[in-house]
Amino acid sequence: MPTTRDPFPYPCFENEDTFQGREIQKATYKKPSYIAQREDPWNRLNATPTLSSARRSYYYNDPEAPSNSLDYSLKSLYDHHNELLKDRNKTLFQLETFTDDHRRILKNRVKTSPTNQAEKSSIRQWVSPEKVNIYSLDGAIVSHHTAATNRGYSRKHDGGYYSI
Repeated sequence: MPTTRDPFPYPCFENEDTFQGREIQKATYKKPSYIAQREDPWNRLNATPTLSSARRSYYYNDPEAPSNSLDYSLKSLYDHHNELLKDRNKTLFQLETFTDDHRRILKNRVKTSPTNQAEKSSIRQWVSPEKVNIYSLDGAIVSHHTAATNRGYSRKHDGGYYSI
C-alpha cells in the first residue's frame, strides 16, 4: 500500500518539469549543432592537436627522447671528469632544462628574438673611467655603518681600542 506521506517536505525543489517561476528563454540558433561543429572555429580547434595530446597519440615518435634510464643518464649534462661526486639530481639535468638551443619544441610558445638592451629601457649606465679603491672613504655615503666604525675592534695609533 503506497503511503501518502511526502518524503521531501517543503520547500520542494524544482526542476524543468515543475518550475513555477518565470519562463526560461532558450536561445535559438540558426544551424543545428552537428552542422555548426563542422565549421570554424570549432572544427579548427577540434582538428588541431595540442603538443601533449599529439604526444599521447599512438603514432607519435620522438627519436631524441630517452627510451630508458641509461639513455636518460647518457643525455644528461653531467661530466664525470669535471664534476665528480655530484648529487644524483644534479647528475640527471637535461639539456632542455638549461638551454634554448636544443632544437626541440617543448611548449606552444613562439620564440622571440632577444631585443637590444638600449631598446628595452631608457636607463643609462655609467662606468667610472678610473679604478676607485673600494676601501676609500672619499665619496662614500655618510652613515654610522662604515669601515671606519668597526665597533671596538679598530685600533688607535697608540695601540688602544676606540670606544663608543
